[in-house]
Amino acid sequence: MPRPDGIDVHAHFFPESFLRLVEEEGGPHGARVDHTPRGPLVSVGGAGIGVPLDSTYWDVDRRVRAMNRQGVEIHALSLTAPMTYWAPPELGARLARAFNDAVVDAHRAYPDRFLGCATLPLHDPDASLAELHRVAGLPGIRAVYAGTNVADRDLSDPALFPVLEQCQALRLPVLLHPINTIDRAKRLAPFYLRNTLGNPFDTAVAAAHLIFGGVLDRLPRLEVCLPHGGGALPYLAGRLEHGQKVRPEARDGARRKVTAYLRRFTYDTITHSPGALRFLVETVGADRVMLGSDYCFDMGYTTPRRIIEGLGLRAADRTRILRGNAAKLLRVS
Repeated sequence: MPRPDGIDVHAHFFPESFLRLVEEEGGPHGARVDHTPRGPLVSVGGAGIGVPLDSTYWDVDRRVRAMNRQGVEIHALSLTAPMTYWAPPELGARLARAFNDAVVDAHRAYPDRFLGCATLPLHDPDASLAELHRVAGLPGIRAVYAGTNVADRDLSDPALFPVLEQCQALRLPVLLHPINTIDRAKRLAPFYLRNTLGNPFDTAVAAAHLIFGGVLDRLPRLEVCLPHGGGALPYLAGRLEHGQKVRPEARDGARRKVTAYLRRFTYDTITHSPGALRFLVETVGADRVMLGSDYCFDMGYTTPRRIIEGLGLRAADRTRILRGNAAKLLRVS
Protein backbone atom coordinates (compact mmCIF):
# COMPACT_ATOMS: atom_id res chain seq x y z
CA MET A 1 0.00 0.00 0.00
CA PRO A 2 1.49 3.41 -0.95
CA ARG A 3 2.24 5.84 1.85
CA PRO A 4 -0.80 8.06 2.60
CA ASP A 5 -0.19 11.64 1.53
CA GLY A 6 -3.52 13.50 1.59
CA ILE A 7 -4.59 16.11 4.17
CA ASP A 8 -8.32 16.05 4.89
CA VAL A 9 -9.63 19.40 6.13
CA HIS A 10 -13.20 18.21 6.68
CA ALA A 11 -12.90 15.27 9.09
CA HIS A 12 -15.22 15.11 12.10
CA PHE A 13 -14.36 13.89 15.57
CA PHE A 14 -16.60 13.11 18.56
CA PRO A 15 -14.38 12.33 21.56
CA GLU A 16 -15.85 10.22 24.32
CA SER A 17 -15.29 12.96 26.89
CA PHE A 18 -17.45 15.34 24.83
CA LEU A 19 -20.21 12.75 24.31
CA ARG A 20 -20.18 11.89 28.01
CA LEU A 21 -20.65 15.54 28.98
CA VAL A 22 -23.55 15.93 26.54
CA GLU A 23 -25.15 12.78 27.95
CA GLU A 24 -24.67 13.72 31.59
CA GLU A 25 -25.60 17.41 31.48
CA GLY A 26 -27.37 18.08 28.20
CA GLY A 27 -30.80 16.74 29.12
CA PRO A 28 -32.22 19.90 30.76
CA HIS A 29 -31.24 21.83 27.62
CA GLY A 30 -32.77 19.44 25.08
CA ALA A 31 -29.59 17.53 24.22
CA ARG A 32 -29.29 13.77 24.44
CA VAL A 33 -27.14 10.84 23.42
CA ASP A 34 -29.12 7.72 22.50
CA HIS A 35 -27.21 4.47 22.43
CA THR A 36 -28.21 2.36 19.43
CA PRO A 37 -26.83 -0.96 18.16
CA ARG A 38 -24.94 1.01 15.51
CA GLY A 39 -23.47 3.52 17.96
CA PRO A 40 -24.41 6.71 19.84
CA LEU A 41 -26.83 9.13 18.22
CA VAL A 42 -26.54 12.78 19.28
CA SER A 43 -29.50 15.15 19.07
CA VAL A 44 -30.52 18.57 20.34
CA GLY A 45 -34.15 19.62 20.42
CA GLY A 46 -35.08 16.52 18.44
CA ALA A 47 -32.69 17.36 15.59
CA GLY A 48 -29.63 15.16 15.37
CA ILE A 49 -26.58 14.57 13.25
CA GLY A 50 -28.60 12.08 11.26
CA VAL A 51 -26.68 8.83 11.72
CA PRO A 52 -25.25 6.90 14.67
CA LEU A 53 -21.54 7.32 15.25
CA ASP A 54 -19.24 4.35 14.87
CA SER A 55 -16.15 4.07 17.04
CA THR A 56 -13.78 5.56 14.44
CA TYR A 57 -15.22 8.93 15.43
CA TRP A 58 -13.34 8.68 18.75
CA ASP A 59 -11.03 5.64 18.58
CA VAL A 60 -7.89 7.14 17.07
CA ASP A 61 -6.16 3.76 16.59
CA ARG A 62 -9.01 2.48 14.42
CA ARG A 63 -9.22 5.81 12.68
CA VAL A 64 -5.59 5.76 11.61
CA ARG A 65 -6.13 2.35 10.03
CA ALA A 66 -9.15 3.73 8.16
CA MET A 67 -7.12 6.75 7.01
CA ASN A 68 -4.42 4.43 5.69
CA ARG A 69 -7.01 2.62 3.58
CA GLN A 70 -8.21 5.97 2.21
CA GLY A 71 -4.72 7.19 1.38
CA VAL A 72 -5.08 10.10 3.80
CA GLU A 73 -2.09 11.11 5.88
CA ILE A 74 -3.62 13.78 8.16
CA HIS A 75 -7.07 14.57 9.50
CA ALA A 76 -7.77 18.11 10.68
CA LEU A 77 -10.18 17.03 13.42
CA SER A 78 -13.33 19.09 13.89
CA LEU A 79 -16.61 19.02 15.77
CA THR A 80 -19.81 19.39 13.80
CA ALA A 81 -23.50 19.86 14.58
CA PRO A 82 -24.82 20.27 17.17
CA MET A 83 -21.61 22.11 18.17
CA THR A 84 -21.85 23.81 21.60
CA TYR A 85 -24.18 26.74 20.90
CA TRP A 86 -27.26 25.00 22.31
CA ALA A 87 -25.80 24.87 25.82
CA PRO A 88 -25.86 27.59 28.50
CA PRO A 89 -22.61 29.55 28.35
CA GLU A 90 -20.90 27.83 31.27
CA LEU A 91 -21.67 24.35 29.92
CA GLY A 92 -20.81 25.45 26.40
CA ALA A 93 -17.37 26.52 27.59
CA ARG A 94 -16.80 23.15 29.27
CA LEU A 95 -17.96 21.28 26.16
CA ALA A 96 -15.52 23.26 24.04
CA ARG A 97 -12.71 22.60 26.48
CA ALA A 98 -13.48 18.86 26.55
CA PHE A 99 -13.40 18.66 22.77
CA ASN A 100 -10.25 20.74 22.38
CA ASP A 101 -8.33 18.82 25.03
CA ALA A 102 -9.29 15.54 23.33
CA VAL A 103 -8.02 16.86 19.99
CA VAL A 104 -4.71 17.73 21.63
CA ASP A 105 -4.55 14.21 23.09
CA ALA A 106 -5.17 12.73 19.63
CA HIS A 107 -2.35 14.85 18.22
CA ARG A 108 -0.01 13.78 21.00
CA ALA A 109 -0.84 10.13 20.32
CA TYR A 110 -0.29 10.53 16.56
CA PRO A 111 1.50 13.83 15.94
CA ASP A 112 1.99 13.06 12.25
CA ARG A 113 -1.64 12.07 11.64
CA PHE A 114 -3.92 14.47 13.54
CA LEU A 115 -4.25 18.22 13.81
CA GLY A 116 -6.99 20.10 15.62
CA CYS A 117 -9.62 22.64 14.66
CA ALA A 118 -10.59 24.17 18.00
CA THR A 119 -14.25 24.63 18.79
CA LEU A 120 -15.37 27.72 20.70
CA PRO A 121 -18.53 28.58 22.66
CA LEU A 122 -19.23 31.34 20.17
CA HIS A 123 -22.62 32.21 21.68
CA ASP A 124 -20.49 33.67 24.51
CA PRO A 125 -17.82 35.81 22.79
CA ASP A 126 -15.93 36.55 26.02
CA ALA A 127 -15.66 32.86 26.86
CA SER A 128 -14.65 32.21 23.27
CA LEU A 129 -11.78 34.67 23.51
CA ALA A 130 -10.60 33.03 26.73
CA GLU A 131 -10.72 29.54 25.18
CA LEU A 132 -9.08 30.79 22.00
CA HIS A 133 -6.10 32.14 23.92
CA ARG A 134 -5.91 28.96 26.01
CA VAL A 135 -5.76 26.61 23.02
CA ALA A 136 -3.73 28.74 20.62
CA GLY A 137 -0.46 27.56 22.11
CA LEU A 138 -1.43 23.93 22.61
CA PRO A 139 0.22 21.30 20.42
CA GLY A 140 -1.64 20.43 17.27
CA ILE A 141 -4.20 23.26 17.26
CA ARG A 142 -3.97 24.83 13.80
CA ALA A 143 -7.44 26.24 13.09
CA VAL A 144 -10.82 27.17 14.53
CA TYR A 145 -14.07 25.48 13.53
CA ALA A 146 -17.30 27.47 13.58
CA GLY A 147 -20.90 27.23 12.52
CA THR A 148 -22.20 29.24 9.59
CA ASN A 149 -24.37 30.98 12.17
CA VAL A 150 -24.26 31.07 15.95
CA ALA A 151 -27.47 30.96 18.00
CA ASP A 152 -29.27 33.03 15.33
CA ARG A 153 -26.34 35.43 14.97
CA ASP A 154 -24.82 35.69 11.51
CA LEU A 155 -21.07 35.92 11.12
CA SER A 156 -21.34 39.64 10.35
CA ASP A 157 -22.75 40.26 13.84
CA PRO A 158 -20.52 42.82 15.62
CA ALA A 159 -20.48 40.66 18.76
CA LEU A 160 -18.50 37.98 16.89
CA PHE A 161 -15.99 40.36 15.32
CA PRO A 162 -13.48 40.38 18.24
CA VAL A 163 -13.25 36.58 18.06
CA LEU A 164 -12.63 36.62 14.30
CA GLU A 165 -10.13 39.43 14.81
CA GLN A 166 -8.20 37.30 17.30
CA CYS A 167 -8.26 34.34 14.92
CA GLN A 168 -6.53 36.58 12.39
CA ALA A 169 -4.02 37.80 14.95
CA LEU A 170 -3.22 34.25 16.04
CA ARG A 171 -2.94 33.01 12.42
CA LEU A 172 -5.70 30.49 12.97
CA PRO A 173 -7.85 29.95 9.88
CA VAL A 174 -11.59 29.60 10.43
CA LEU A 175 -13.24 26.55 8.88
CA LEU A 176 -17.02 26.75 8.65
CA HIS A 177 -19.76 24.14 8.80
CA PRO A 178 -23.52 24.59 8.34
CA ILE A 179 -25.63 24.48 11.47
CA ASN A 180 -29.28 25.36 12.09
CA THR A 181 -29.74 25.63 8.36
CA ILE A 182 -32.30 27.78 6.63
CA ASP A 183 -35.45 25.85 7.49
CA ARG A 184 -37.72 28.40 9.08
CA ALA A 185 -40.88 27.26 7.28
CA LYS A 186 -40.01 23.55 7.49
CA ARG A 187 -39.97 23.34 3.70
CA LEU A 188 -36.63 21.52 3.88
CA ALA A 189 -37.86 18.85 6.29
CA PRO A 190 -38.95 16.30 3.64
CA PHE A 191 -36.55 14.27 1.50
CA TYR A 192 -33.48 15.18 3.63
CA LEU A 193 -33.45 18.59 1.92
CA ARG A 194 -32.26 20.13 5.19
CA ASN A 195 -28.85 18.67 4.37
CA THR A 196 -28.76 18.26 0.60
CA LEU A 197 -30.01 21.78 -0.13
CA GLY A 198 -30.00 23.51 3.26
CA ASN A 199 -26.33 22.98 4.05
CA PRO A 200 -24.89 24.39 0.81
CA PHE A 201 -27.23 27.35 0.84
CA ASP A 202 -26.46 28.09 4.48
CA THR A 203 -22.76 28.18 3.61
CA ALA A 204 -23.51 30.70 0.85
CA VAL A 205 -25.50 32.84 3.30
CA ALA A 206 -22.58 32.83 5.75
CA ALA A 207 -20.10 33.79 3.04
CA ALA A 208 -22.37 36.59 1.85
CA HIS A 209 -22.53 38.00 5.38
CA LEU A 210 -18.74 37.98 5.59
CA ILE A 211 -18.56 39.81 2.25
CA PHE A 212 -21.44 42.31 2.48
CA GLY A 213 -20.94 42.81 6.22
CA GLY A 214 -17.42 44.09 5.52
CA VAL A 215 -15.78 41.45 7.71
CA LEU A 216 -13.32 40.32 5.03
CA ASP A 217 -12.38 43.93 4.28
CA ARG A 218 -11.73 44.70 7.95
CA LEU A 219 -9.78 41.45 8.43
CA PRO A 220 -7.70 41.18 5.26
CA ARG A 221 -5.49 38.34 6.56
CA LEU A 222 -8.29 36.16 7.95
CA GLU A 223 -8.48 32.81 6.18
CA VAL A 224 -11.96 31.29 5.93
CA CYS A 225 -12.61 27.83 4.51
CA LEU A 226 -16.05 27.06 3.07
CA PRO A 227 -17.28 23.47 3.23
CA HIS A 228 -19.02 21.39 0.57
CA GLY A 229 -17.18 23.06 -2.28
CA GLY A 230 -18.28 26.51 -1.12
CA GLY A 231 -21.91 25.49 -1.06
CA ALA A 232 -23.93 27.60 -3.48
CA LEU A 233 -21.55 30.59 -3.37
CA PRO A 234 -19.29 29.91 -6.38
CA TYR A 235 -22.28 29.18 -8.59
CA LEU A 236 -24.38 32.19 -7.50
CA ALA A 237 -21.58 34.75 -7.21
CA GLY A 238 -22.65 36.39 -10.45
CA ARG A 239 -26.19 36.83 -9.18
CA LEU A 240 -24.92 38.29 -5.91
CA GLU A 241 -22.71 40.68 -7.86
CA HIS A 242 -25.61 41.78 -10.04
CA GLY A 243 -27.63 42.48 -6.90
CA GLN A 244 -24.68 44.49 -5.63
CA LYS A 245 -24.97 46.73 -8.72
CA VAL A 246 -28.71 47.29 -8.76
CA ARG A 247 -29.86 47.06 -5.15
CA PRO A 248 -28.98 49.86 -2.71
CA GLU A 249 -29.12 47.56 0.31
CA ALA A 250 -26.35 45.41 -1.19
CA ARG A 251 -24.19 48.22 -2.49
CA ASP A 252 -22.29 49.71 0.42
CA GLY A 253 -21.11 46.84 2.63
CA ALA A 254 -18.28 45.46 0.51
CA ARG A 255 -15.44 47.46 -1.00
CA ARG A 256 -15.08 45.24 -4.08
CA LYS A 257 -17.22 43.19 -6.41
CA VAL A 258 -18.46 39.89 -5.02
CA THR A 259 -16.45 37.82 -7.47
CA ALA A 260 -13.27 39.52 -6.27
CA TYR A 261 -13.79 37.88 -2.87
CA LEU A 262 -14.01 34.30 -4.14
CA ARG A 263 -10.26 33.82 -3.74
CA ARG A 264 -10.45 35.17 -0.18
CA PHE A 265 -11.97 31.83 0.74
CA THR A 266 -10.59 28.33 0.56
CA TYR A 267 -12.83 25.39 -0.27
CA ASP A 268 -13.01 21.65 0.25
CA THR A 269 -13.69 19.12 -2.50
CA ILE A 270 -17.05 17.79 -1.28
CA THR A 271 -19.22 18.53 -4.32
CA HIS A 272 -20.32 15.01 -5.34
CA SER A 273 -19.93 16.11 -8.94
CA PRO A 274 -16.70 16.11 -10.97
CA GLY A 275 -18.15 18.84 -13.17
CA ALA A 276 -18.95 21.05 -10.19
CA LEU A 277 -15.50 20.48 -8.70
CA ARG A 278 -13.84 21.24 -12.03
CA PHE A 279 -15.86 24.48 -12.23
CA LEU A 280 -14.77 25.39 -8.70
CA VAL A 281 -11.09 24.80 -9.50
CA GLU A 282 -11.37 26.81 -12.70
CA THR A 283 -13.18 29.64 -10.88
CA VAL A 284 -11.06 30.07 -7.75
CA GLY A 285 -7.81 28.34 -8.74
CA ALA A 286 -6.27 25.02 -7.76
CA ASP A 287 -4.37 26.80 -4.98
CA ARG A 288 -7.62 27.50 -3.07
CA VAL A 289 -9.14 23.99 -3.00
CA MET A 290 -8.34 21.24 -0.47
CA LEU A 291 -9.22 17.60 0.07
CA GLY A 292 -12.26 16.95 2.25
CA SER A 293 -14.27 13.85 3.12
CA ASP A 294 -16.93 14.86 5.71
CA TYR A 295 -15.48 11.90 7.59
CA CYS A 296 -17.27 9.82 7.37
CA PHE A 297 -20.98 10.51 7.29
CA ASP A 298 -23.19 9.01 4.61
CA MET A 299 -23.18 12.40 2.86
CA GLY A 300 -19.37 12.35 2.64
CA TYR A 301 -16.75 10.44 0.70
CA THR A 302 -15.50 7.02 1.75
CA THR A 303 -12.83 7.36 -0.96
CA PRO A 304 -12.13 11.12 -0.87
CA ARG A 305 -9.18 11.09 -3.29
CA ARG A 306 -11.12 9.57 -6.16
CA ILE A 307 -12.94 12.70 -7.32
CA ILE A 308 -9.66 14.65 -7.46
CA GLU A 309 -7.76 11.94 -9.28
CA GLY A 310 -10.52 11.68 -11.88
CA LEU A 311 -10.48 15.35 -12.94
CA GLY A 312 -7.52 15.12 -15.29
CA LEU A 313 -5.67 17.93 -13.51
CA ARG A 314 -2.02 18.66 -13.99
CA ALA A 315 0.12 16.73 -11.52
CA ALA A 316 1.14 19.92 -9.71
CA ASP A 317 -2.48 21.02 -9.24
CA ARG A 318 -3.54 17.57 -8.07
CA THR A 319 -0.75 17.63 -5.47
CA ARG A 320 -1.81 21.08 -4.28
CA ILE A 321 -5.39 19.93 -3.72
CA LEU A 322 -4.46 16.63 -2.10
CA ARG A 323 -1.89 18.06 0.29
CA GLY A 324 -0.02 21.23 -0.55
CA ASN A 325 -2.73 23.84 0.03
CA ALA A 326 -3.79 22.37 3.38
CA ALA A 327 -0.16 21.96 4.45
CA LYS A 328 0.36 25.68 3.89
CA LEU A 329 -2.90 26.71 5.58
CA LEU A 330 -2.40 24.46 8.62
CA ARG A 331 1.36 24.97 8.85
CA VAL A 332 2.34 21.36 8.21
CA SER A 333 6.02 20.91 7.44
